[in-house]
Amino acid sequence: MSAEVVTLFYVCVTTIMILCYWNGLTDPVGMLMLRLGIVAVMVFTYFTSKKMPKKLAMAWRSFPPLLMLIWWYPENYDFCSQLPYKDHIFAGLDQLLFGCQPALEFDKAVPDVFWSEAFNMGYYLYYYMMMSVIVFYLLFRMREYDKTLFIFLGSFFLFYFIYQFLPVAGPQYYFCALANIYGPDGWTGFPDLGYYFKDHTEMLSIDIKGIFSQLVIGAQEIGERPTAAFPSSHVGMSTVTMLLAWRTGNKWLFWVMFPFYLLLCCGTVYIKAHYLIDSIAGFFFAVLFYYITNRLYPIVMKR
Repeated sequence: MSAEVVTLFYVCVTTIMILCYWNGLTDPVGMLMLRLGIVAVMVFTYFTSKKMPKKLAMAWRSFPPLLMLIWWYPENYDFCSQLPYKDHIFAGLDQLLFGCQPALEFDKAVPDVFWSEAFNMGYYLYYYMMMSVIVFYLLFRMREYDKTLFIFLGSFFLFYFIYQFLPVAGPQYYFCALANIYGPDGWTGFPDLGYYFKDHTEMLSIDIKGIFSQLVIGAQEIGERPTAAFPSSHVGMSTVTMLLAWRTGNKWLFWVMFPFYLLLCCGTVYIKAHYLIDSIAGFFFAVLFYYITNRLYPIVMKR
């Protein structure tokens, strides 16, 4: 299955990166063991799926590669923290293009509970939107399920490769760091913090105004790290998800998800996870990655 092929490619590339960064990584042996484990699990699911009905077998074999996205995401931090961070560039771009820091001003402009919960809800439903489209293809568009997984996982890993070589922590980390270093108003311009985030992971707090802001905080405490800000994978992968939803031909699926998609895109800036330029770039990178993976599928999978 394409999910296995794409995951094996990612495992091979990142294994080489682990060997290159060996001395700078906290637990390179554990990272290698994780890769051996996922390969072993994929071999296990391959052989145990032989006697299953086709639909169940495809679900069984695709489950480990999809589940591993939970582990691959925070691991980006281990790689990108080996390089100096570039937040000063992207904060400066926001200032140049928009005349302010949208990530700091958005929640001040719309502080009420209704919009706070709406944007946090959109941000949190990111995971469920993706899962819904994947399950829809499995249940109702099984002939396209394998290609869908190739586009979905391939796009995810292309975003991850950018993060691993372009360290950007995001405004919730960058402005927290500036306040810690210089005091609340003690800096001018946007200082280059270099390797600061290799040893500091403090972030600005989110005001808890309801259940969805609590859920977002809980999710961030589990998996968020100073990484993956540019381009926004929340905007990027939700855009890929919407393109896949449109491709099903089921308009109900697309239009029911569309309002949540808009809230999600706004939420990335509202909760200070991304500079506005990150979210805009996430959309355009998503379209590009969707096109690339769609074209690569018949070449890589010989179908």
